[in-house]
Amino acid sequence: MDEITFTPDRSAYIRAHAWMAAFAMAAGMGVLWAAGNPHIWTGAIGGLAAISFRGWYLASEELAVVWRIADGELTGPAERRVPLPEIETLRSMGGYVQVITTGGDKHLIKYQADPASTLSAIERARA
Repeated sequence: MDEITFTPDRSAYIRAHAWMAAFAMAAGMGVLWAAGNPHIWTGAIGGLAAISFRGWYLASEELAVVWRIADGELTGPAERRVPLPEIETLRSMGGYVQVITTGGDKHLIKYQADPASTLSAIERARA
């Protein structure tokens, strides 16, 4: 079998961070509102700034992560190795694909442009 690679997609990365920013902005405003602060709009600025900085800071690291299927194994960052027969569950979650092994280990293949095709490629490799 040929090697199959799964690389992160920049637009999926940006989309995920846009959703995180929206949540952080709402949460920041909610906390300030609950605390009785009259300037709840500053929570939106803080949430946006925090997630924007996070996205900028981690982009080079997160977008360099590559998962591969070769020789009957799914391999990923930090020397993660999952033999294909040990994959128990695969599920798509937003732009991610979650891999759960029979031993209970969980791995995320993040920022996929088309998580459904990533999931089906892993399923085909398992068959």
